[in-house]
Amino acid sequence: MANELTWGLPVILYLFLAGTGAGAVTVSASVLLRGGGFGRSRMEVARYGALIGPLPVIIGTALITLELGAPFRVLNLFKVINLSPMSVGTWFLASFIVFSLAYAAAFLVPARHAWAAPLRTALAWVCLPFGIGVAVYTGILLGAMPSRPLWNSPIIAFLFLMSALSTGTAIILLFMALFRRQAADETLESEFDNSSYLLTASDAILLAAELCVIFLFIMFAHLTIGSTKEAVRVILPGGEMSAPFWWGVVAAGILVPFAIEILLITPKLLYSAEYRAQRGIEVAVPVLVLTGGFALRYVIVVAGQITGPVGL
Repeated sequence: MANELTWGLPVILYLFLAGTGAGAVTVSASVLLRGGGFGRSRMEVARYGALIGPLPVIIGTALITLELGAPFRVLNLFKVINLSPMSVGTWFLASFIVFSLAYAAAFLVPARHAWAAPLRTALAWVCLPFGIGVAVYTGILLGAMPSRPLWNSPIIAFLFLMSALSTGTAIILLFMALFRRQAADETLESEFDNSSYLLTASDAILLAAELCVIFLFIMFAHLTIGSTKEAVRVILPGGEMSAPFWWGVVAAGILVPFAIEILLITPKLLYSAEYRAQRGIEVAVPVLVLTGGFALRYVIVVAGQITGPVGL
């Protein structure tokens, strides 16, 4: 094993922030375009995601750029267009930042301007694929390195996508819990509660999907011979990264918030009861999901670097 870590906290933060920001914009665009069940609160939910999303991506991109040691060299990546992960990823990130900032600005336009609504819709259609692309790219960036067998898996990009959508949903729920003001209209307030219910239910589904992908990721590596099978042992019980993976990612970041979300949504799901959640729970659950999303990137990045090819 090689214990020297070339990629440290800036890279981990980039993967987490870029994924979370892209996930928030993707969820916002989906809510705006689909809008089913959200009622009049649809615009407010979409606004949260639109305004939150660009900043984490910009901060994460700045961190990874500074980590390269010569920030202006990144501009060289725009001189050519090819299918290399760095080239495609650079163009995706740059395009996403531009379009997501325009999408966020469209929500700041006063409602009296009729042209703002179709502009938001058009930008949502553009941001949706770019958001998914950035979220997937954070996994492809690692998966394209055959010298790191733990990363060299076709499943890791899908794992990071599920995590990005989950953390994106979680950060919208967190900001709604912290900054949403009580609506004067009781009907509108009920629709806001329903929006929280729909986002919470969606996050529960995403967490369940993420858990399934983690299982597939481990099984794929375990059923492979050679370096990959040896590398995955670092996160299995007894491995060097076992504790942060199973306790930080799986238990605290997925199972606990998933269980709480199921308890929250079950009364409305089964008995059509009103959705109610205490403010403390509305804050704690997204924080757990976001912490788990960061822990996932931390474990994958570190574990991939302390393991290497061992041959067949």
